[in-house]
Amino acid sequence: MSAPDSQLPDSVFVPLAHGKRRPWWQAGWISWWGHLSASRQDRFAFIAPLASVLLFMTAIGFSFWYLRAEELEREQEAVRRDVEYAQQRVRLRLLERQEQLMRLARDVSNGEVNAEDFTTRAESLISQHPELQAITWIDDRRLIVASQDAASVSVDQQRQAGQALPVGETEGAYSLARDMMQPVYAQPASKIPTLTPSLQLHVPLTDRGRFAGVVLGEYSIDGLLRYGVPPEISAKYAVALLDANNSVLAGNSAPARSASGALWSWTDRTTEYEVPVSPVGNGLLIRAQGYRASLGLVGSGLFWLVGALSAMTVWMLLGTWRHTRRRMQAQRALVSETNFRRAMENSMPTGMRALDLQGRITYVNAAFCQMTGWQESELVGQLAPFPYWPDADHEQLKSRLDDELNGRVKSNGFQMRVKRHDGTHFDARLYMSPLIDARGRQTGWMASMTDITEPNRVRQQLSESFQRFTTVLEALDASVSVAPLGSEELLFANKLYRQWFEGNSVGHLQLVAQAGVPTPSASDEALDDVDAYAGLPTGALTAAQPENAEVFLPELGKWLEVRSRYLTWVDGRLAQMVIATDITPRRHAEALAAAQEERAQSASRLITMGEMASSVAHELNQPLTAINNYCNGMVSRIKGKQIKEADLLAALEKTAHQAQRAGQIIQRIRSFVKRSEPNRSLSSVSVMVGEAVELAGIELKRRNVRLTPYVAARLPDLLVDPILIEQVLVNLLKNAAESIGQANRPSANRSVELRVLPKVVGDLPGVEFSVLDSGKGLAPEVMQRLYEAFFSTKAEGMGIGLSLCRSIVESHHGRMQADNIYNGPEVVGCCFSFWIPQHQPGPHTAPAAAIESEPKATS
Repeated sequence: MSAPDSQLPDSVFVPLAHGKRRPWWQAGWISWWGHLSASRQDRFAFIAPLASVLLFMTAIGFSFWYLRAEELEREQEAVRRDVEYAQQRVRLRLLERQEQLMRLARDVSNGEVNAEDFTTRAESLISQHPELQAITWIDDRRLIVASQDAASVSVDQQRQAGQALPVGETEGAYSLARDMMQPVYAQPASKIPTLTPSLQLHVPLTDRGRFAGVVLGEYSIDGLLRYGVPPEISAKYAVALLDANNSVLAGNSAPARSASGALWSWTDRTTEYEVPVSPVGNGLLIRAQGYRASLGLVGSGLFWLVGALSAMTVWMLLGTWRHTRRRMQAQRALVSETNFRRAMENSMPTGMRALDLQGRITYVNAAFCQMTGWQESELVGQLAPFPYWPDADHEQLKSRLDDELNGRVKSNGFQMRVKRHDGTHFDARLYMSPLIDARGRQTGWMASMTDITEPNRVRQQLSESFQRFTTVLEALDASVSVAPLGSEELLFANKLYRQWFEGNSVGHLQLVAQAGVPTPSASDEALDDVDAYAGLPTGALTAAQPENAEVFLPELGKWLEVRSRYLTWVDGRLAQMVIATDITPRRHAEALAAAQEERAQSASRLITMGEMASSVAHELNQPLTAINNYCNGMVSRIKGKQIKEADLLAALEKTAHQAQRAGQIIQRIRSFVKRSEPNRSLSSVSVMVGEAVELAGIELKRRNVRLTPYVAARLPDLLVDPILIEQVLVNLLKNAAESIGQANRPSANRSVELRVLPKVVGDLPGVEFSVLDSGKGLAPEVMQRLYEAFFSTKAEGMGIGLSLCRSIVESHHGRMQADNIYNGPEVVGCCFSFWIPQHQPGPHTAPAAAIESEPKATS
């Protein structure tokens, strides 16, 4: 099926149609391969599979080495972890025995144990703990007072009472324990090599602060290894206890590998780890050596499996290489015609035109003829100027054609005017690419032409629409800014924003931060052309309702209402639009209204105290009368010299108490009526209720009304102005007393009940204050106008008390209501209640600096 090179068409590698350009790596590969000769292509096709085989075998070898190195590292880590665990077990066992011997030594030092008791307790310890060989009581003269040995100790090694301790055996450890007065571990040097190595613990004895000997405990090192090291560790490793010279005291070592075994194993290194045993120190080491479980290189089933698979892979690669060589000859004959036809088929939606190297038209497709209105026979073979060139553009298009024929082609194409056969014109964009044959020679140029008349018209309309839209935004009395999330770039800012913030993104970010809208900081991803929010559901964000907030900017001296929302920018990025409106005049008006309301509240408190003036005077008259009586009595008795110093002192104390009582009444009234700035703080409910009850109790006593307060336990503190809440309670209690007085209730029914209970309203926890009286209740017409300003049922009332109370409660985000109390169809009283929510700390709070910097309204 292969054709000779002379029969191949001249143009082989035709670029794809506009909008379907080849990737750079594919275009470069095709260009490089096309420029190779047939012999070089064959040589490359021969070398490439062999190189692939070598790379594959290298990768397999490296994988074996890496996996084995990782396996050895895991084995070493397991040995280290298990050795440290075994060391901890041995250490805990030594510390437990040390604590038991120290308790025995303390009893001996206190005289609570004699030699017989010592022997009994030592025997019990040795029987319970097999690693202990002997426990001996030695006095300060190195004489053995008592000793108890394990049954496994030979008779010639046992110590007898009354014997002197050999000087060379434990002299160093005995002296060190005497000097330091601390327990000392030592390994005695045995003169008989066949004796089992042991470990000694010298615990000093004291007699009134003086050294009185030691309690000597002797451990079997082999017993420590046997009973101290967990069995699972002894089964996995060759565990041994070593001295400071790395001599094995107990245990065993892993057997050494033979020379022949080392040749076939992965590595001849033995996995081991050793660590000192505390509290003995470096004189006693514990070591574990891992038994070799690896089967070696040849004995590994994985090796043979991978080797077989690798051989199969190499065989398949070689077979593929032979098959590829057979296909190369047929492929070279087909590639020219196939690529040319594919280029034509892919370019059908646009007009296609081919030129030879002399600039003569050699081919046009149907789409090109349909765009221009010229027939193929009228165009093919023509030289410049072409029939579809406008007469006025001949010189410009001729110069551009010369550039194209000389290889000076722009990759993004160029725009030109095209004349149709009927004389009309349209805008088009042309893209040029060279025509290459199978031998790699250029035979001409291929151009794709697209009609862009409609896109140009739409672009012009969009430009005009953008201009109108920008004009409207520039004239707004609010600042508008748009910035992408996670970046400090400013995408849009209108005139007012530029006047306030000088056209940078600092103002946008400041508004977003003060308004409490979360925005991420710029990261390294923002430096790349990668959207950090790629993959997020931007549709849900852009469809969300805008968020509003009011912030104060000290540098501008303005209050701004900030509204923000998310939107998708023209380039697809997720952005945030912020609209800031100057509301400083409105805030000033609100401040003036708040000041007026504050003065009204202060006036209401003064009116309340004015209405309670007679009650207050009566309340003050009692302590003042008592003071006068005490003073007159003392004067009379002093003149008659009939008073003792103790009686005089008691009378003066009672006088001071009455004066203090009068001062407290005046101070409470002064605090209630004193005008002060609104001050909301976390206030105790019981304290506020107590102050209000003290103030209102004066009026209730004058009207012979009994007050019953009930405050629930463990109520939360409320974020309120305590003076204002006390004002509401005093007004409600005073109104309740007046209602009872107007109803002419008998003394038994003249009562007011104050209840303070926790209550949840709309999933918000809070506290409800209720005032229940036994008056005649509220008429329906009064209930409708209850909170209307300057409406009052009292002849001397001003009608601002309940209106102010409701304003105060609502300013604390609460609610107030009034209901009649019924006993069947009869009204037997009224209940006024108001609810204040519990303070819920939130993430968005106005900055203190902004609140302090707000202009204050002055009266």
